[in-house]
Amino acid sequence: MVVYATNMQIYGTTYYKVLLQKLNMNKIDSLKQFLTITPNDSFLQHALALEYIKINEDNAAKLLFENILKNDSNYVGSYYHLGKLLERTNNNTEAVTIYKQGMLMAKAVKDLHTYNELQAALEDAEDS
Repeated sequence: MVVYATNMQIYGTTYYKVLLQKLNMNKIDSLKQFLTITPNDSFLQHALALEYIKINEDNAAKLLFENILKNDSNYVGSYYHLGKLLERTNNNTEAVTIYKQGMLMAKAVKDLHTYNELQAALEDAEDS
């Protein structure tokens, strides 16, 4: 599906924002449906958490990230996104802890790329 958006005003909001919100809700609904089939799928939970972040549903995203890491601690990408969410919600101490945990796990699974991203995020969080 190709979507073209303009900056046309509709009821005090822009058309493209309404369209993007509708697309995000469709993604959320689709991901939820897939999760009814495979409820413990870390990829689907992670994707749903990212969609929740897009619509400022930080609590729902946080719960999903925490659930992923509780059940699949090797899913190292979730450490980064949970840490960033915690920083954005003024929980730097928790973010630092998550980054450190993620670095340990990334090292254990030999994911150098994620390790480096987490290390950079940790340094930024500690400087704040």
